[in-house]
Amino acid sequence: MLQRVGAAAMEVKGRNLVMVREYNEEKDKEAVEEMERQCEIGQQGKSTLVTDLMGDPMCRIRHSSLHIMLVAEYGEEENIVGVVRGCVKTVTRGNSMYVKVAYLLGLRVSPQHRNLGAATELVKKVEEWSEQNGADYAYMATDCSNHPSIHLFTTKCAYRKFRTPTLLVQPVHAHRKRVDSAVAVVRLTPKLTESIYRRVFADSAEFFPKDIDNVLGSHHSLGSFMALPKKWLSKWDPDDVSVLPPSYAVLSVWSIKKVFRLQLKGASRMTRGFCAASRWVDSRLPWLKLPSVPDVFNKFWVYFLYGLHMEGSCASGLMKSLCSFVHNMGMDDDGCRAIVAEVGPRDPVRTVIPHWRKLSLEEDLWCLKKLGDDEPSDWTKSPSSNSSVVFVDPRDI
Repeated sequence: MLQRVGAAAMEVKGRNLVMVREYNEEKDKEAVEEMERQCEIGQQGKSTLVTDLMGDPMCRIRHSSLHIMLVAEYGEEENIVGVVRGCVKTVTRGNSMYVKVAYLLGLRVSPQHRNLGAATELVKKVEEWSEQNGADYAYMATDCSNHPSIHLFTTKCAYRKFRTPTLLVQPVHAHRKRVDSAVAVVRLTPKLTESIYRRVFADSAEFFPKDIDNVLGSHHSLGSFMALPKKWLSKWDPDDVSVLPPSYAVLSVWSIKKVFRLQLKGASRMTRGFCAASRWVDSRLPWLKLPSVPDVFNKFWVYFLYGLHMEGSCASGLMKSLCSFVHNMGMDDDGCRAIVAEVGPRDPVRTVIPHWRKLSLEEDLWCLKKLGDDEPSDWTKSPSSNSSVVFVDPRDI
């Protein structure tokens, strides 16, 4: 059972109150959905990527065993004006050291109720819940250009700018991508993948989840795959994880299809027409391999790549073939419009993963805060040079 968060109220301008309490699905669902729609309306006039939570405001955190959602109410009518979600898990901080962390996501405050302290109070209360449930740290992720969010967390809530992974986005085109004929792509069992990941990431990566078995076994996971030279296919014994091929690439695929959908709104008719024309030509002349733009103006989903790792002299080519294989998976899944990966800025796979520069984000920003005093050393002060690999948990996207 989750520990409940006690209601917290604060006075604003004498009489108006902001009250923070735990989300009640039966009572609050419609109000939260309406409040989040208001946040999207506030972006009108721009091309905006809108998130549809599939009618379930808690869908992004339900897959975590320890999670909570808080709402902020305002005024005597107790209208819901803000929301935040949080979940707690155990991850590596490097060198096989595990710590319990809270991940904060989905912080929203309606445009007409901002600057009243609701966001600060929501963050404060979800941190209190996280610490009560054993979290040593709390972290959040945001776009480096989201200055209001960065100001809130770093200035008002004492978070440190911690890591800046790179978000890579590859559109799913109307033509199939080539997988090198000398490369074999093998589907791995969850058990084998777990063994490989623990061997590869537990010692060297940050944020590698201790419950990776739950991630790999989730119904959102579409499988894990290894690319290796075909000449090694008969020589490699999948039952002996202590001996891996001299050259290989591995990754896992997560679909957001059952979690949330995305939609680009606000684009001009000219832009929409150009994108439609590129798809039409690409579908009829696939041999040209045109970089067509998928239909992102209707609701769509993406495949998220995680656990990306490669080794050996021909590893780069193997990873490229593996990414092409996943692209073709997405092409066969009507509604999948992009393949997305997030990796550390110095991770060797970063330069290999196909992506469109204009759609990608050079620096996503992760902020970290130490919650308790039990930890002997402060991870927030750890230099980024200590690890080039940031393991991005697909449950966090």
